Amino acid sequence: MNQRLFIQKKSNFDIISQKTTIELKNLVPTIVCKVFVIYDLFNIDENQLQEVQNKVFVDPVTDNVYKHLSDTLNYSFPDTKNYFATEFLPGQYNQRDDSSEQCLVLMNVENVTVKSGLLYVFNNDLTEQDLQKVKDYLINPIESRVKDLSKMEIPANPEATEVPTIENFISTDQKGLEEIYKTYGLSLEMDDLVFIQDYFKSIQRNPTETELKVLDTYWSDHCRHTTFETEITDIKFNSKFNTTLQKTFDYYQQIRQELGITKPIRLMDLATIMGKYLSRTGVVTNIDVSEEINACSIVVPIDVDGIEEEWLLQFKNETHNHPTEVEPFGGASTCVGGAIRDPLSGRSYVFQAMRITGAANPLEKIEDTLPGKLAQRKISKEAANGYSSYGNQIGLATTFVKEIYDEGYKAKRMEVGFVAGAVKKEYVRREEPVAGDRIILLGGATGRDGVGGASGSSKTHDGLKLDDLSAEVQKGNAIVERKIQRLFRNPEVLALIKKCNDFGAGGVSVAIGEIARGINVDLDKVPLKYAGLNGTELAISESQERMAVAVEAKDVDTFIALAKEENLEATCVAEVTEDDTMTLVWKGTKIVELDRKFLDTNGVRKQSKIEVTDEEYKNPFENKSFDKNEFIAMMQELNHASQKGMVEMFDNNVGRSTILNAFGGKTMDTPEDVSVQKFPTDGFTNAVSIAAYGFSPQISRWSNYHGGYFAVIDSMTKIVAAGGNYADIRLTFQEYFEKLRDEATRWGKPFSALLGTIEAQRQFGIPAIGGKDSMSGSYQDIDVPPTLISFAVAPSQANKIVQGTLAEKNSKLSVFVPTQNEDYLLDETNVKAIFDFITSLNQENVKSMMTVKFGGIAETLANMAFGNEIGFAINTTLDLAKYYPGSIIIEHTEDLTIPTEITQNYHVLGETNNSVNISFNGDEINLNELKQQWKETFNSLFPYQSNSEEIVEEKDLKVEQICFAFADHKVENPKVFIPIFPGTNSEYDSAKAFRREGAIVKTLPFRNLTQQDVEESVEEFVKEINQANIFFIPGGFSAADEPDGSGKFIATVLRNEKIKNAIHQLLERDGLILGVCNGFQGLIKSGLLPYGKIQELEENTPTLTFNEIGRHITQLAQVRVNKSHSPWLKGMENQTYWIPFSHGEGRFVANDFELEKLIDKGQIATQFIDLEGKLAGQMPYNPNGSTFAVEGIVSPCGKIYGRMGHPERYEEGLFKNIPGNGSMNIFKNAVEYFRN
Repeated sequence: MNQRLFIQKKSNFDIISQKTTIELKNLVPTIVCKVFVIYDLFNIDENQLQEVQNKVFVDPVTDNVYKHLSDTLNYSFPDTKNYFATEFLPGQYNQRDDSSEQCLVLMNVENVTVKSGLLYVFNNDLTEQDLQKVKDYLINPIESRVKDLSKMEIPANPEATEVPTIENFISTDQKGLEEIYKTYGLSLEMDDLVFIQDYFKSIQRNPTETELKVLDTYWSDHCRHTTFETEITDIKFNSKFNTTLQKTFDYYQQIRQELGITKPIRLMDLATIMGKYLSRTGVVTNIDVSEEINACSIVVPIDVDGIEEEWLLQFKNETHNHPTEVEPFGGASTCVGGAIRDPLSGRSYVFQAMRITGAANPLEKIEDTLPGKLAQRKISKEAANGYSSYGNQIGLATTFVKEIYDEGYKAKRMEVGFVAGAVKKEYVRREEPVAGDRIILLGGATGRDGVGGASGSSKTHDGLKLDDLSAEVQKGNAIVERKIQRLFRNPEVLALIKKCNDFGAGGVSVAIGEIARGINVDLDKVPLKYAGLNGTELAISESQERMAVAVEAKDVDTFIALAKEENLEATCVAEVTEDDTMTLVWKGTKIVELDRKFLDTNGVRKQSKIEVTDEEYKNPFENKSFDKNEFIAMMQELNHASQKGMVEMFDNNVGRSTILNAFGGKTMDTPEDVSVQKFPTDGFTNAVSIAAYGFSPQISRWSNYHGGYFAVIDSMTKIVAAGGNYADIRLTFQEYFEKLRDEATRWGKPFSALLGTIEAQRQFGIPAIGGKDSMSGSYQDIDVPPTLISFAVAPSQANKIVQGTLAEKNSKLSVFVPTQNEDYLLDETNVKAIFDFITSLNQENVKSMMTVKFGGIAETLANMAFGNEIGFAINTTLDLAKYYPGSIIIEHTEDLTIPTEITQNYHVLGETNNSVNISFNGDEINLNELKQQWKETFNSLFPYQSNSEEIVEEKDLKVEQICFAFADHKVENPKVFIPIFPGTNSEYDSAKAFRREGAIVKTLPFRNLTQQDVEESVEEFVKEINQANIFFIPGGFSAADEPDGSGKFIATVLRNEKIKNAIHQLLERDGLILGVCNGFQGLIKSGLLPYGKIQELEENTPTLTFNEIGRHITQLAQVRVNKSHSPWLKGMENQTYWIPFSHGEGRFVANDFELEKLIDKGQIATQFIDLEGKLAGQMPYNPNGSTFAVEGIVSPCGKIYGRMGHPERYEEGLFKNIPGNGSMNIFKNAVEYFRN
């Protein structure tokens, strides 16, 4: 029997309809929209539906449910004919369907298929044209389609077609090859196809379709850097900077000679040569070199609990420009997912991320969108949703996010992810696989997603329709990747891995094909998402969250068993062979058999000429005097305005590692320039990784050489301003240029930019040790700006980090401005002396530092002032609106003693003061008014606050009884059980918080790949709860907060009869329960809060729902502890704490009657307050818009505590740019409860 449900949020919870209406008003100003979630349930009877409906699909507190379309329409707009439904295309991964089915299995309802969609219902007065415009905007044909509501059916999977041999391939002529080229939509050049024909002639057979597609992928620009490996045959400089260019080129040729390089000049050689040279000459000694080229890797000594250990710090940048352009959510989410898997395959735990993107004006009118393109607004918004969704779920601290605006990015969006990971060096085993070794495919199953992605990313896409590209879309599943992260954090697992490669572009053919010279792959063993894939699709699918792992044959079963413990699928699919051949077998037939020497040629080596020329563009270094009105206008421009509403979507405090919050100050409004995270150690460490980026399209358009040079300088300067040492910096580059074609002047752009980076590396003796190139940024007559991003990374110590937020009133402000030579480059002796001096400064004297931004000293100081709302008065002869590269502003309390050689570079600017104004040479501006204007630019696209104006009045909070001040039995080291549900991401932080207080912590994943796994996990959980004193459900996104609401998966597990009984028995023996964030949601959805026991929910039960602003929020907020009888809060009454928050559904809602009951029973434990100590009703102080400013509640007995804030994410040394006390040690209280 099949069933259909239509579900809509009740009016006071219906954020999705409100958001959709606001967005669509950009198209049709009079529109009103209601949104329903549709569930089509196949093979479920009425009794089963009654049992599961209100536990899996419907929240009786927040939802209305209908079974007939007519009822939904009547509820929305009676008699309306303006509606349509949408669904994902067949074969696309749908997290909501997956999570729904997982929840049903937990309730012993098996073999049910769920297919979900959305129903949009509109007001009556829309025209057909209006409705079509809305449909075109909401439906991206590359991933979704109109859902036919007249029927219910599961799309049938077609039978897998046989893999054909390309008949007459070796005998055909040039015209025949051209026809084959068109038929198969190849990204290779025609001379590559001729080369392939010659190879198959030599072995006297025709290729299979799979072989041709594999070669097209394997040799694509995306996989083999074809453009960067092109031989450069002729170089001309025709620029105003000819002398400078020639000098750097001569230096490059000199070090090529010293290194004995005789291969032709290539862009790749320019990009990598300084790493080789500085290592060979002994300037740099910490580069970790291996046969595995997973990510940049350096050896770093760090302290762990006072003991020095050698760790590998690995970092990588990745682009997903083409996928994000055509399907923004999936493209951006798999950008960060793919970036993570590179250091992860190097065995590192990834703990730090930045995101740099490039877009055209996202505020332009939707009707101005280019034909065949998505609206810039839609791309920017959905890409931010995609990247943040994936990173937030996996638990990756993304502490720097920036979108750069240039009309050139209308050709193709730029989506760049940067990540860093770390692992103890002794844990990493690296050996070349030998014959007989096995290859295990670990992680996700394989579908058609991403077929042709690598070759697609290597093409330009002039005139193509979006639905022509649907096969190239990739959908990520962050939950699976989180499991791989956990597995690879186990030293026992790492000891088994000889070599590892992630499944990125090219799928099986590349990931497994690269692991060994001889390989035999059995494609029939590859786990599938669904039936019907043929051999070609299996060979080149880019389905996400997969890893190829080489192990010895004897270790296969052990590895698979360890993977199973982490709820991961692992399958042996290949064997390493003696012969140098890549063989892929499907249905018993060899569909690929390619000689390794032929594969390694990477096709025909291309040749190109270089001519470096200049574009007519404004000099970015010209003098610019300060004008008050121009300055205020500039602060509201796209590239200068606040991006807080976007940045706060990204979790920047997960991992118990964040040194600098993304926004500093008491109001959290100063954007910091760097990402700084502690290493992911189990013990306590002071070791941190500092990361920063540098790139300016304005400089790069004016001079590609200077664009590359100052990209390096800017990234370095930010590291120095944050307290790092420039000598410790290592670099990785991201190149993104137009399609170079066969035009020497276009080839001259990346060539010139890379020469600029060589000069910067030479000056400072720091190398680029990795990078990523993307050379397809053209659409019709539009090209992306010449883009070379420098990512700088440096290890340091937490106590050396300096914030960028002005910290004190009546402090001194000064700036160092390095000397620029006639060619605008920095004087290397001078700038190094400045950097050395800044690094040597007394930390107690320096309160803040920041690199001068493109808008000059005035813009930089305003940004520094916003966070703590500290005024200042500046009086200087410097041009306040001019860009001074390499310059650093310093806030200090005592005068600085400046070395003689840099006195001419030191300028006193003025002082901070008690005023609400900022003054530039007598021109006064109200700081708060300026800040409001600065924050308003993107508010319609990425809101930074909700519209709530609620005022919360204080009430007398009663505590009826004091109970359980201490447990009735003493335990010196209480046992804590932390369950790990699919999607949990805070278990490491949580375990660390308890272990530091002396508790014994056990963590255990809930396994649900099979029904047997579920049954075994239930028994394991019961056993652990029975042995525990404390049950702690940590934060995360259980089942990705699906289906359509957080905590449902957790609540379903807790309702299991055996687990429910164990929890109730734990409470009876004076045990404690804590739920943080997602754990709090699970406690609420199960009834443990507010009732103190697991029970069915009623319509008026207090609940947690979507944040009032309608998006994920990440910030710190002040929380006040009320008088309480809970042992969790002993001794904290009336204390206030700054607590990290990160969630999408944290708004506590209760009606007046239920709220009064909670007050009467003393269950309101913690509440949000503003800077004046008053209860907060609105953002930013009440970040989710919770009723009565509720942040956390306790059960009637006080033994259960649930809250949205993350006290486990704090330890000493973190959040240095947020004033106030962050140490709310409820973990110590819980341990002391059992000790006394």
